Amino acid sequence: MKLGVEVGGLRLKNPLIAASGTFGYGVEYEGILDLSLLGGIVSKGLYLEARDGCAVPRIVETPSGLLNAIGLQGVGIRAFVEDVLPRLARYDTAVIVNVCGDTVEEYAEVARVADAPGVSALEVNISCPNVKKGGIAFGGDPRMTHEVVSAVRKATRLPVIPKLSPNVADVTVFARVCEEAGADALSCINTLLGLAIDVERRVPRLAFGTGGLSGPAIRPVAVRMAWQAARAVRIPVIGIGGIASAEDALEFLVAGCRAVQVGTANFVDPGIYARILAGFESYLERHRLESIDEVVGSLRFPDGETPGGPGA
Repeated sequence: MKLGVEVGGLRLKNPLIAASGTFGYGVEYEGILDLSLLGGIVSKGLYLEARDGCAVPRIVETPSGLLNAIGLQGVGIRAFVEDVLPRLARYDTAVIVNVCGDTVEEYAEVARVADAPGVSALEVNISCPNVKKGGIAFGGDPRMTHEVVSAVRKATRLPVIPKLSPNVADVTVFARVCEEAGADALSCINTLLGLAIDVERRVPRLAFGTGGLSGPAIRPVAVRMAWQAARAVRIPVIGIGGIASAEDALEFLVAGCRAVQVGTANFVDPGIYARILAGFESYLERHRLESIDEVVGSLRFPDGETPGGPGA
């Protein structure tokens, strides 16, 4: 049975990717699991320089989920390339760098530095705020999204994979804009904006206030948005959001995604990858399929008609 996939020029031995932010830089999991088991690893978000991130508390549990405001703490792209990348080279897995920036110019420069031996692709975090536009997130404005993706596309030879924000009215608009700007694939979705409150103290549970919601609670939303994005563009989509089992991952593949990223579950159970891979093999055998590609986009509706809505 064939588990290998190709996603916009990025070749993966299986569709499982460790998501950005919840897997550190990958090296933190050395000794916990065999990194070579993974199809790919996405680094924490990286700016040009190191960042301290937000004040604590940064993480709070919510029903079936996790709310975080880390503030994109990181070592900076140059330190990653010099110190972390050589350690990851020992493993048979694709390394994807999550590119961040406060300006379009910074995105382009981070992409240029990240285009280094051992890096397989760039994931563009367009949810970063644009400091020149009063803090508006790049991923919330189609024109700014196009500017960022286009600038990164010009700065690198590597596959460019923008990570779409769910905090928009119509995700298909942004999917199409990214495709027009030269993206090779899409990651869908980033975290949903949320707020948790300590009712006794009447203050937010996170020091920053709001945060990004992830985990099983968001999976139906993520599957819906990934399905819409996959229908709206010709480039492949990587599904993200609340995956905690093989069945969860298969939902995204059936909806049209070529690969998936596992995020919050990394905090709970690093052994999830082996179980998902075993679940994939069992599924293919049970349905008499030879390749995981046969699962992609196989969603059918009972009446033969596709529901309407944004992106229909």
